[in-house]
Amino acid sequence: MTLAGAEADRAVPHRAIITVCAMIATLMQALDSTIANVALPYMQGSLSATSDQITWVLTSYVVAAAIMTAPVGWMAARFGRKNLFVLCLVGFTVASMLCGVAQSLPQMVAFRLIQGVFGAALVPLSQALMLDIYPPAQRGTAMAVWGMGVMVGPILGPTLGGYLTDVYNWRYVFYVNLPFGILGVAGLVLFMPKAATNPSLRFDWTGFGVLALGLGALQMMLDRGQDQDWFSSREIIAEAVLAGLGIYLFVVHLLTAERPFIAPRIFRDVNFSAGLMMMFSVGVVLLATSALLAPWLQTLGNYPVATAGLVMAPRGIGTMACMLIAGKLSSRFDPRKLMAFGLLLLVWSLYESTKWTPDIDRWPMIATLVVQGAALGFVFIPLNVVAFATLPPALRTEATALLALFRNVGSAIGISITFALLARNVQVVHSELGAYVNPFNRALQAGGAVTQILDPAQSRGAQVLDAIINNQAQIIAYIDDYKFMMLTTLPALLLLLIMRRPGAAPKAAAGHAVVMD
Repeated sequence: MTLAGAEADRAVPHRAIITVCAMIATLMQALDSTIANVALPYMQGSLSATSDQITWVLTSYVVAAAIMTAPVGWMAARFGRKNLFVLCLVGFTVASMLCGVAQSLPQMVAFRLIQGVFGAALVPLSQALMLDIYPPAQRGTAMAVWGMGVMVGPILGPTLGGYLTDVYNWRYVFYVNLPFGILGVAGLVLFMPKAATNPSLRFDWTGFGVLALGLGALQMMLDRGQDQDWFSSREIIAEAVLAGLGIYLFVVHLLTAERPFIAPRIFRDVNFSAGLMMMFSVGVVLLATSALLAPWLQTLGNYPVATAGLVMAPRGIGTMACMLIAGKLSSRFDPRKLMAFGLLLLVWSLYESTKWTPDIDRWPMIATLVVQGAALGFVFIPLNVVAFATLPPALRTEATALLALFRNVGSAIGISITFALLARNVQVVHSELGAYVNPFNRALQAGGAVTQILDPAQSRGAQVLDAIINNQAQIIAYIDDYKFMMLTTLPALLLLLIMRRPGAAPKAAAGHAVVMD
């Protein structure tokens, strides 16, 4: 049904309950993308897996979710948004419980694949639902509430996972989804407006097949590239060829097929197309920064695990606070200016991160992390407002799936590139610094106790020197990673030049339609 924006409050009853249920689904999916990370060593022992094999617990979920995100729009139109939402939330909850009771690695990988298949639709469906049940004037605030789950979930996931694993055991990382899943399903069944179905739609198996091939191969290449020494491995070369071939065939099919499962007209909307590129850019930084921070705190900063989690938490607090502020401001100011402010804040925070050494005081570092989280909040909410401002409501579910897909692909690429650069630069800088350890270095000829301790001719002295050089090499490599992210964020400002400011709704149209499938 189609409802005018001015009638949204009367026409969509129980909107607050529906919002809570959508947020539960969003937070469950967002948390599960990272909550299992810290529990991997404990799973490894319980499931009798090697350190290389246990990473499939993460990879299987990410690959399945990436592949199944794209057809969410088609499935919602074919089966009805409510039916699909309830089915996916039930399937995700059941798969979570199965992961918790898994007794072997093959079982765990299979259950994580199922969890990823059902979890892929939760974020785009919840976003489309929030956009539909709120009128245009309130969508900024609605996106702020919804965005907190998407952005904060991956940040808080490792902290919550570590707590549950420490207090109980790793299986509770998955069991924690059960009560929230039951509440979410009950709320959606009882209060979500009934959605229409379209049984006449036919699925584009060719388009989905080549896209699944491209995304699956790309994700595998990114996940395993560092372990396999990238393109010196035949596996990585094969995955790169399959990824390129799959994506190329998908683009050709999209432009030539009569009824592809992603409507080509969605890319004609300038705001949305620019929003996809902006979301990709945000995705590159979103998870890469937090993924780099955890090992930095523990290996270079010598923080205990619990303290490291507490130091990382303020970043999420900054994100949540500024999402709410940006949500309020998006309806009063040009969202493009808010995004520009957020991007500049993000660049500044990354620049400040290039100054970090193990000697840095905790509070300046926390302040930088709060600013970094605030910057993401100021980018993410206005971006969603602008991206959907001129898009036809009929394309909304499809559009949310594409945004989620671009964010996930950006995050995967960001993590892979930053960790590959980190490993490479540690080796390069180590060799450069090691070249100064030679008989002609006057610092090693001065004599005294220090020189004797660092005597490279002695076994103990060589070990101490190597540890010092390795520590310095890691510091420089982390700095180079933050420089890389800073430089990749700056070009995103150019996208603001092609975005159009969302127009105010005409008074006569009390006016924007709120569409329920």
